[in-house]
Amino acid sequence: MKREENFVLRGNICYSVKSTELRCVRRGDLLVLDGKVGAIFPEGELPERFSALPLTDYGEDILIPGMTDLHIHAPQYSFRGTGMDLELLDWLSTNTFPEEAKYRDLSYAERAYTDFVSDLRESVTTRALVFATIHVPATLLLMEKLDESGLITMVGKVNMDRNSPDFLRETTEESRRSTEEWLSESAGRFQRTFPILTPRFTPSCTDELMRELGTLKARMGLPVQSHLSENLSELAWVKELCPWADCYGETYRRPGLLYGEGKTVMAHCVYSSEEELSLLAESGSYIAHCPQSNTNLSSGIAPIRRYLDRSLRVGLGTDVAGGANLSMLRALTDAIAVSKLRWRIMDETLRPLCFEEAFYLATKGGGSFFGNVGSFEEGYEADILVLSGRRESVREQGIRERLEQLVYLGGEGTRLRAKFVAGREIALDAV
Repeated sequence: MKREENFVLRGNICYSVKSTELRCVRRGDLLVLDGKVGAIFPEGELPERFSALPLTDYGEDILIPGMTDLHIHAPQYSFRGTGMDLELLDWLSTNTFPEEAKYRDLSYAERAYTDFVSDLRESVTTRALVFATIHVPATLLLMEKLDESGLITMVGKVNMDRNSPDFLRETTEESRRSTEEWLSESAGRFQRTFPILTPRFTPSCTDELMRELGTLKARMGLPVQSHLSENLSELAWVKELCPWADCYGETYRRPGLLYGEGKTVMAHCVYSSEEELSLLAESGSYIAHCPQSNTNLSSGIAPIRRYLDRSLRVGLGTDVAGGANLSMLRALTDAIAVSKLRWRIMDETLRPLCFEEAFYLATKGGGSFFGNVGSFEEGYEADILVLSGRRESVREQGIRERLEQLVYLGGEGTRLRAKFVAGREIALDAV
């Protein structure tokens, strides 16, 4: 067994068992074997056969599972926090498309992606689904940098063959050919970074291109990421472009992008109809809830309570640069906040999310896209965050209360002391 993947961490331990159950262990020993969670023991009860393993005692710090960002745009990181006075479609034309076009210049991509990957490594994100651009060389560069970071990610070369500016549009044949080129060049090249098919969204992809991507998905068993029912203007546009579709989700189902071997994640789903939700449920597709982005771009508030009540698969995304920062802690607390607003001003039948549920979405809910990820149950991959408060509170607090406070304080009073992905520690600059 590799030494770096076999060890014991001691501290206060918190993890989700199910969406409404947060399990907390006071001063426990978290055993990691071959990069996976072996067991949790009360302090002083670690079996003798594990006594020779390296043990790190984090005192009163809190150990939680790593967080999965189910939706983020790497090339948009450079303009995060700017131009937030527009709605989605205008925002894409004004901010996003001109910026993404710059990634045809590999030297620009080198500088931009270095910043993005460095900051993502320092965040609480341990796994992510990442949009790149239409450019194959820049997408491969991003994959290489993410692979070197130690994080586990899926990255998509974006497909766009209509309704985008000339400087950021492929022909259908170019999009198909460049996607196959990207898949061929990335095959077997990376250890922790994997390809995911990425039609930007239905308005930017013709029916023919969607069919080509569906064929690729079926042939290669690839996962898929895209956008769905994010904005009211977008929905009206899809109806014009695809009058044959009974709902927006049908534009992905018919070409084969929802079903099959590879998993599918759809970002937003703010306005998903009952028919659309049935498609997502039947196909086992995931919903990436991006509360900060939905607020910044005036899209609306997704009814996440309804989706959880229907046992849909839901996780969280930062959606940079619709969201202004990489913080999954912020995504967690924003999910709670917007659910309260929806309950109060829109629909009092949908009770707000509680802390336990939002924590579950950020960890086990989204992590399950990658398999047994996002919990400290036995056999789960050992993605671990060690959170520390900069100062002790004058109040006496339980572990669950301390965790909630650390999550809400974020950068103000919370420090990421250590980070592990699949049992391997990630070197942090600020520890």
